[in-house]
Amino acid sequence: MNSNTKKFQTISGIEMQRRYTPQDLEDFDYKEKLGEPGEYPFTRGINPEMYRENYWVMGQYSGFASAREANQRYRYLIEQGQTGFSVALDLPTQMGYDSDHVMSEGEVGKVGVAIDSLKDVEELFFGIQMEKVRQIRTTANATSLILMAMFVTFAKKNGIEPNNIRFFLQNDVLKEYICRGTYIFPPKPSVKLAVDVIEYCSRHLSNWTPIAVCGYHIRDAGATAVQELAFTFANMICYFDAAAERGLDADSFAPNIFFFLGAQVDLLEEVAKFRAARRIFARLMKEKYGAKNPQTQSLKIFAYTQGGALTAEQPLNNIARVSVETLAAVLGGVQTIATSSYDEAFSIPTEEAVTVALRTQQIIAHETGVTLTVDPLGGSYAIEYLTDKIENQVYKYLQKIETMGGAISCIEKGFFQKELADSAYKFQKSIDSGERVVVGVNKYRDDKTPRIPIFKVNDEIAEEQVRSLEILKKSRSNNLVKKSLDKLYKAAEKNENLGAAIIEAIANYATIGEICDILREVYGTYRPPTVF
Repeated sequence: MNSNTKKFQTISGIEMQRRYTPQDLEDFDYKEKLGEPGEYPFTRGINPEMYRENYWVMGQYSGFASAREANQRYRYLIEQGQTGFSVALDLPTQMGYDSDHVMSEGEVGKVGVAIDSLKDVEELFFGIQMEKVRQIRTTANATSLILMAMFVTFAKKNGIEPNNIRFFLQNDVLKEYICRGTYIFPPKPSVKLAVDVIEYCSRHLSNWTPIAVCGYHIRDAGATAVQELAFTFANMICYFDAAAERGLDADSFAPNIFFFLGAQVDLLEEVAKFRAARRIFARLMKEKYGAKNPQTQSLKIFAYTQGGALTAEQPLNNIARVSVETLAAVLGGVQTIATSSYDEAFSIPTEEAVTVALRTQQIIAHETGVTLTVDPLGGSYAIEYLTDKIENQVYKYLQKIETMGGAISCIEKGFFQKELADSAYKFQKSIDSGERVVVGVNKYRDDKTPRIPIFKVNDEIAEEQVRSLEILKKSRSNNLVKKSLDKLYKAAEKNENLGAAIIEAIANYATIGEICDILREVYGTYRPPTVF
């Protein structure tokens, strides 16, 4: 294929020119588009010194089996220099089922840790010096309000001021309807519960991150970089509008808001994407929501290297991919990074693999020199062109979504789902045809069977978890549990903020399944539209 017929495109399909010059940025307003690091519109970073002052939070997405086993993995990672961690929850926990429910069969502890009650949280954090961890994240979305209540109750029971712990709640249920599937209730009451978290945190937990609006899973489902940002911003607008309807001022709830975005292997496009995200966010917060606090206008980003880019073929190649993805996140100026492990295409990572993933971040921080200056690629004609291009295309998408009635309407019509399916199909076709090279998959192949250690969750874990739950239900005060669940039902019927009611239920050792069953009675459950 000669240069006249070959396509030079980013992963997202943006055409790249042979070279870029000042003429490609002839209308470029330096002050409006860039400014200084730490100043509006924060394109170049959210504080003046960036990594010269502090490295990003280095954390891993981890958790499996029982709380006891997950605790051992967290303590190991902290010993290795990790400064934050994500609590991966198993599917029953994310879907609001107890481990002894029929729907939980075969899934307890498999893709994350099983959390049925406060008892499991007590075991999860046993022996961990919470004040030494810069950030504790959780994947809870439909069940985020319940996990918030568990963390608050755990802290209070252990004599810790909850606001002194930096908890980070994902709490973005809308993306579950778009691509991931761990929803419980219909979208409108689900948004209500998400805003309950935002409101409760704004009043009581100002140091917490009450929501991390999530594009990562949207990207993993096949989105382009533009779609990832556009759909994430559309979801954010839905939450923020609902918060504004409650009388919440943006400066009261949004200073600690994060976006959770993927870091793909397309280096230049990803750097531009992170920069564009900050600029769009700053303008929306200032112009749409009237935020006056610079901290509210500055977008904090948690980047996770893109798991969907990893291959089962020649898995050690994934170390190189993750290194490039991590570098893209650093050059893009993010605040928190979790790195994928090379064996994730096979199983939950082994200790060796997760250590290599963490060391990747540490090598980039300490050995590459890219942290010595702020926004090192800023001013590159190609980077500035791509940043502008992505920003403009995101705005076009947002206008279209608004004319369709916003995020919930687009979900109910199947618009987001169809867009992702079309994009994923187009990308897969480019791999199948050889137009896009994936090393070890469609080029430079070998037929050797990979020989790497595979981590396996002990099948007895589910039985132990069910036994532990049975003991809990017999030993707690079931009278107090019933009273607190009755209070919760009444509060839900009255459309009140459910934070305090759920905290009371959790303190009495009500389970996640019992609480969600009450909410299912009030809100019902969701059935997705048929898109195809």
